[in-house]
Amino acid sequence: MRTETEKNYNIVVVGGGLAGLCCAVAAAREGARVALIQNRPMMGGNASSEIRMHICGADHHGTRPNARETGILEEILLEHKHRNPGMSWPIFDSILWEKAAFQEGLDLYLNTHVTGVVSEPISQTPSRQGSARPNAIGENADGYSRRIQSLQAVQMTTEKEFLFTADIFVDATGDGFVGARAGADAVIGRESKEQLGEADGLETADRYTMGSSLMFKARDMGKEIPFIKPFWADTYREEDMKHRPITEICSGYWWIELGGGMQRVIEEGEEIRDDLLRAVYGVWDYIKNSRTPEGKLRFPEAVSYDLEWVGFLPGKRESRRFLGDYVLREQDCLDTHPDPESGMRIGTRFPDTVAYGGWPVDVHTIEGFRKLNQEPNRTRLMEDVYAIPYRCYYSRNISNLMMAGRDISASHLAFASSRVMATCAIGGQAVGTAAAMACRKNLSPRALGKTCMEELQQKLIWNDCYLPSVPYQWDEKLMPQRVISSSQREGHEAEKVLDPWSRTIGEAHHDWQPEKEEGSASWLELAWDEGISAAQIQILFDSDLSKQLTPSLSDYQLAREYPGTPPTLVRNFELSFWKDGTEVKNIQVTDNYQRRFEMRLEEGITADRIRLTILRTHGTENPRVFSIRIQ
Repeated sequence: MRTETEKNYNIVVVGGGLAGLCCAVAAAREGARVALIQNRPMMGGNASSEIRMHICGADHHGTRPNARETGILEEILLEHKHRNPGMSWPIFDSILWEKAAFQEGLDLYLNTHVTGVVSEPISQTPSRQGSARPNAIGENADGYSRRIQSLQAVQMTTEKEFLFTADIFVDATGDGFVGARAGADAVIGRESKEQLGEADGLETADRYTMGSSLMFKARDMGKEIPFIKPFWADTYREEDMKHRPITEICSGYWWIELGGGMQRVIEEGEEIRDDLLRAVYGVWDYIKNSRTPEGKLRFPEAVSYDLEWVGFLPGKRESRRFLGDYVLREQDCLDTHPDPESGMRIGTRFPDTVAYGGWPVDVHTIEGFRKLNQEPNRTRLMEDVYAIPYRCYYSRNISNLMMAGRDISASHLAFASSRVMATCAIGGQAVGTAAAMACRKNLSPRALGKTCMEELQQKLIWNDCYLPSVPYQWDEKLMPQRVISSSQREGHEAEKVLDPWSRTIGEAHHDWQPEKEEGSASWLELAWDEGISAAQIQILFDSDLSKQLTPSLSDYQLAREYPGTPPTLVRNFELSFWKDGTEVKNIQVTDNYQRRFEMRLEEGITADRIRLTILRTHGTENPRVFSIRIQ
């Protein structure tokens, strides 16, 4: 007889990629009881040691200034840079695991696969008369048709079986397993022009998707290493590679991509994996053994290289996409308009912005490596980052289902940009924060968006999520009357730490930067005419958001990054709190390596002056501070 252990939570997140991880951590930090279910032995999804894709985002490999994503993802990547400068994938796995395993309020279930989803219809009648919460989770005032009741799951390493119940479920599985089983409205494939008015849409919609890729890593062994091609590997010639140049022999290649056409990426995933293995070993044979017509090795530099690692789990790009109350479209990613304040051309903005993207609309050729006579992808760059609305992150017909990752509500063309992992991660943080807020207020995701959007946005900004064109709002009672400093550079004045923005935007600086002061420490002071009671203080330092920050197989990409902690960050600093000329508290912080410093002041501190003194950086002589905020 099967025995299930029942587990009840506020929020159950299924899928432990970066979107699911950031979602679960964000929800737990907001006080929710959270389960994170992951069917692999490690976290990270496409960024884990099983697949080893670098984490792309709006900065487009560091080519768009000041666009890198912050929030929980930034915490993770700065932790990685500090503790893993040698770029070990297993160490990165452990950093991701640690982020979930030691988060208070979060229970992690690794090697646990969801086997069933129980959903039920919602009565089409309005909420009961006199209900104090007419938009409560599971009720139908918002027009939902179904709700998820529970999930069944089995932990493969222990053979334990679980029954999970929750107020809100988050599908971060990538393929949308949970939502599909629950009956969520979904699409697979490419839309027509007529459907969404997209300039690059098809004349007739189809069910084709982008494919999956399998990566490899090679190492220079310092001596000649032969390669014996397996009998089952494919064979490639120079003419096959005319559209797929070999740029790095040490790692590759995203364009070894199959599936999405005649082979469906979900249903035929095992066959696609086998075909990808044949392709990878065939490409490596081409690199190691192919010769020119004159009989010379085509890649003589590869003589001493040997395969160190070949993936066995393909990285998927596209499968199901769930429908929310808004479908992100190609024009939302690409269109710009003049900003009346800055005069710049800026990307699409929404009143319910909770995340942003900036990776190009990067459409891969259907069937990928089987279409060797075609370019492997087609990209359209954008002038500015674009906003992603909250309405893309919850199901339009399942009352307690939210989405995080590549299964959000987007067209095939918009998805070609929004699918990358950094964009998925910040969307995941937004979903986790919203889900916790919805549970606390007993609201459905849709009702939360209608009634609490400003509160949600301000919470995200406080947690260092950048929301384009959404400013931080100071509590007027806590706004300092004066900001003074030991020195300041022109354009980087001390009062800029009170700006509503915590990064450089276009040509506008929003930071304090002191002049270099020989023999003395730089300091900045916030002052109030009357004392204020502070419960929390937050400082945002400069981690150089124009620089790429990601694990990677590629030596070329790693060479574009700082080798360890960004030198722009402040390492040692002092916070002192003063009241009526007397110092009431002094906090010394050493070996900081994060952009965001936040401290809860246990019983609250009444102060009329707060001073930040910079004692040491990680290398720069010109440190910058973007924000000092009080709650």
